[in-house]
Amino acid sequence: MGADERLLDLFDELESRAETLYDADRAPEIADRSRAEYRAVTLASRLMASLGDPVVVRVAGVGPVVGTLERVGDGWFLLRGAAQDWAVPLAAVQSVSGSSARSVPEVAWPRVAALGLAAFLRRLAEEGQPCVLHLRDGGPHEGTLLRVGADFVELQEGADAAHRCLVPLAALSAAQVRPDQPR
Repeated sequence: MGADERLLDLFDELESRAETLYDADRAPEIADRSRAEYRAVTLASRLMASLGDPVVVRVAGVGPVVGTLERVGDGWFLLRGAAQDWAVPLAAVQSVSGSSARSVPEVAWPRVAALGLAAFLRRLAEEGQPCVLHLRDGGPHEGTLLRVGADFVELQEGADAAHRCLVPLAALSAAQVRPDQPR
C-alpha cells in the first residue's frame, strides 16, 4: 500500500467520522423540527388520510360508533355503519381508534371538504330523511329535519306537524341516519 493510498484511506476515515458527528449534532434539531411540524397536524387531517378505513369513534353522549370513514368536511365527518350513517362534529369526538398513521394537509383536500355539517344536514332536510339527533348530554331527538339555520336545526318529532324542536348545532353530538328506511 503506497503513501497515496494510505492518505486517501485517512481522508475517507476522517470524512466518515465528520458525517457521523454531523448527523449526531443534527439529530436533536431534526427531532425538534419533526415535533414542530406535527403540532400543525389536525384530527381532521388524520381522518382525511383514513378515508375508506374502518374506525371506532367514541362520541360524546353516544358512546362507541363503528363504521367506515366515508367523508371528512369542515369540522365534521361521515361514518358509514352497517345499518346507519353517522354525521359527527369533530368537537363531539372523544377518541378515534383504527385511523391511519398518516395525515393529509388541508391544501390537498378536495373542494367538497370545505362544506360544513350544516350543508349535509340541509341535504337531509331536502330529502325528508328521518334521523336521530343525538345531543352531547345523551338525549336523542327522533324525527325529520325541516330546516337548517345558521346555528341550529329544526326537527319535526313524530307525525304531529306542530311538534317541532330546535336543536343548536353546538349541542349536537351526532346525526344518525338509516339510509335504508322508507321515506
